[in-house]
Amino acid sequence: MWLLLILLQAAVLPAQLCEAPGEAAAVRALSARLLGLAVDPARDPDPSVYLALRLAGDHDLCGEEWYLARLQDTFQRHYGRSLQAAGRPHAAPHGHPQRDAAAAEHSTSAEAEWPETGRLALYLLGLRATCPPPEPGPQRSLVTWLKYYLEKDWAGSRQHGHPLTSYYQYSLGVLALCVHGKRVREEVIRRLLVAEQHGRFGHAGGSATDTEAVAALAFACLERERLVGAGLAAELRAATRRARRRMVEAQGPDGFFGNVYSTPWAMQVFIATNTCRTQLAYGRAMAALLENLDAFTTAATMAQALPALHGRSYLDIASMRCREEPDTLTPISPEPMPEMPMPGNMTVRLVVECHKLRCPQHRLYNWPVPAPAGASLLDVLRAATVQGHHFTFDTQDTPQGPFLSRVLGLEAQQQKRSYWQLLTAPSTSLQMGVADYRPRDGETLILRLSEW
Repeated sequence: MWLLLILLQAAVLPAQLCEAPGEAAAVRALSARLLGLAVDPARDPDPSVYLALRLAGDHDLCGEEWYLARLQDTFQRHYGRSLQAAGRPHAAPHGHPQRDAAAAEHSTSAEAEWPETGRLALYLLGLRATCPPPEPGPQRSLVTWLKYYLEKDWAGSRQHGHPLTSYYQYSLGVLALCVHGKRVREEVIRRLLVAEQHGRFGHAGGSATDTEAVAALAFACLERERLVGAGLAAELRAATRRARRRMVEAQGPDGFFGNVYSTPWAMQVFIATNTCRTQLAYGRAMAALLENLDAFTTAATMAQALPALHGRSYLDIASMRCREEPDTLTPISPEPMPEMPMPGNMTVRLVVECHKLRCPQHRLYNWPVPAPAGASLLDVLRAATVQGHHFTFDTQDTPQGPFLSRVLGLEAQQQKRSYWQLLTAPSTSLQMGVADYRPRDGETLILRLSEW
């Protein structure tokens, strides 16, 4: 009888065979730190943070409920107005795309011309991970919007040969629809397959690991959920194997797939395909991640790391069942920043570069900038604006923190697939944002207008 009860319990509680061995305390502490950031009402809600909290082993159910309410207020208010103004674009992916696109352009929240494929996909994944499940009506409308965005996103391929946003966001959209059990048109899937087969997931100055990993998760989900025919399923299975093999071959001596921040995405692929215990590369990556937990200092990076550290992937959301969850997690408040010393204790050289095709003068700025020791890159940029060499910059607020949008009057434009790349000399890409990275005395920092 006791054996039967144990077997029944094992059938209900999914095994976490891929979690960090013997490191439960460190991973739990990272979850508590993320919760401490999440419960701060001054921070904008981020669906990836909610997903990380839902996929954890321990929970603060009241905190998660409060965070979900903030997400719902943000998204339902945004898309609710759009649906009323656009007349519910349920024909957008199928019958009348021009009519519905025109209606959406005049809607309150669709004023921004750009598809919000990735952010909406993450929010829908979060709704699917919620217990008890929210009302299905609003979810159906949001699924319709996501399908619409996938079509609008791909409109860029007619001119540029790639989605308007990125393959990363496009893959997230397909993954979210799959996790919700929604069939995806074969043409939409084949766009990703062709990109995978022709190595189009990379971008200038950055790792393609995270994009390839999200695409592989979408492929694995479509096959597992049996949302495609046998022939296409075989192609998806082969593409997932190829992606996994490339990750193993590209693993560095430090154990990372790409870099410390893209590694958790790659690890989710091994988790989702049940190869985490048989692939030595996964064990090396887990060990490297555990040795570098202090690299995850922002809510966005913590949310990226935690699912893999808990041995979970976004595919697990599709099979989540509401059951009693341990309500034992308590938030750890972020430590206050130490007081900065007086200015002049550190000097950083700031360099601004632009591609020669866009700027006849390749190097636009090259000056030393005195700043307080321990200052962030954002503080250094602010110091540069007042030292008399006509330096200017602008940032945009995002859930991941300030995003560098304009330097010396040159704007990073998503339409032109340009962004301000942050590097330390000679050419090492920074893996943190302007508010998080803290340069060293004598370091040379490069702001380079690049394309992806």
